[in-house]
Amino acid sequence: MSSIKGECDILQKYNVRMYDGDNRTNFDCGMLKLTSHRLIWDDQVQERTIALGLQLVQRTEEIAAGFNRSAKIVLHLNPKPVDQEAGPKVGSQFNYIRLSFRSGGQNEASYYAALCQQLTRKCWVTQVPKQGQAARPPGRHMGIVGIERKIEQKQRETQTTISQAFSDLKALMDKAKEMVAIADRVAKKIEDKKGQLSDDETVQFKSYLLSMGINDPVTREQHGYGDKYHEELAKQLASFIKSHIEKSDGLMTLTDVYCMYNRARGIELVSPEDVFIACKLFESLKLPLRLREFDSGVLAVQSESHSVEAIVSKIVEFIDKKGFITAEELSPLVKASITVVKEGLSAAENKGMICRDDSVEGLKFYPNKFLQGM
Repeated sequence: MSSIKGECDILQKYNVRMYDGDNRTNFDCGMLKLTSHRLIWDDQVQERTIALGLQLVQRTEEIAAGFNRSAKIVLHLNPKPVDQEAGPKVGSQFNYIRLSFRSGGQNEASYYAALCQQLTRKCWVTQVPKQGQAARPPGRHMGIVGIERKIEQKQRETQTTISQAFSDLKALMDKAKEMVAIADRVAKKIEDKKGQLSDDETVQFKSYLLSMGINDPVTREQHGYGDKYHEELAKQLASFIKSHIEKSDGLMTLTDVYCMYNRARGIELVSPEDVFIACKLFESLKLPLRLREFDSGVLAVQSESHSVEAIVSKIVEFIDKKGFITAEELSPLVKASITVVKEGLSAAENKGMICRDDSVEGLKFYPNKFLQGM
């Protein structure tokens, strides 16, 4: 069988059987050659050759080999062109064929991958040059000048992309500052019109405004690199985080405080060390928050009115009602993170109010019946 102009051999596989859909044919034990344009099945014993143009393949499937079953490739075909010559069969009730690789081995997957690669490349599609434009001979290079021009064009495209990205970022920063300023003005108007909105609406709207960010965050450019910067940072941090800590039963881990505060600052991020130093200044600046370190080493920010006894009594109350509880179950009930809840449970256990049961079912906490005289 003669080759097509520009066609090149890719891969071949022996002992391949062909199926017409699900029906077995007499095309058996042939060599299946994959080229850039066709699939060619060749039976050298009976001198029979069949070719299938890859442009007729609509989609493919791969069927892995199994027990007493060979690996197969299924080719779903497009309708036959009107001007195509008749094949070995006049017609078929199926619109697909199956290729069975009976020799086994590990090469079927590579054959299927090579087939899919050629179907993607579509080498049989000829590129027609535009009118008045000469087609470049294959294998010809542009030379040094052409390479330099291509590099310059790539650099210009990269520079344009970077400029557009920074332009979009600047516009986003400007809009963010405008939105924060608007939120600040709306919050002040809510305070002025207190009583005209219900309490639930006011609380909900304020939470939306708080999540939008902090207007005019404290920066080193404003207050320098000395103690003044950390003092102003502590004041702003206390003002921002106080309402969130009250919603969390008066206690939040330092990690949560850092993440929430930085999210509100937008692009003016602050380092963990600066937040830690600012939190240590709460007490000396007489702010209503305190930095606390638990026995386990976990750092947390708590309100001045918060006490360990209060959270311990609340934990004991929930355990008395439920009979037993886990840290995961207690967390949503007290509206606190798992870390804070574990510290509270540890404090309650140290005071002898509760006791633990650590088993394969997990760690559970129960009321201390010995303390109750039982």
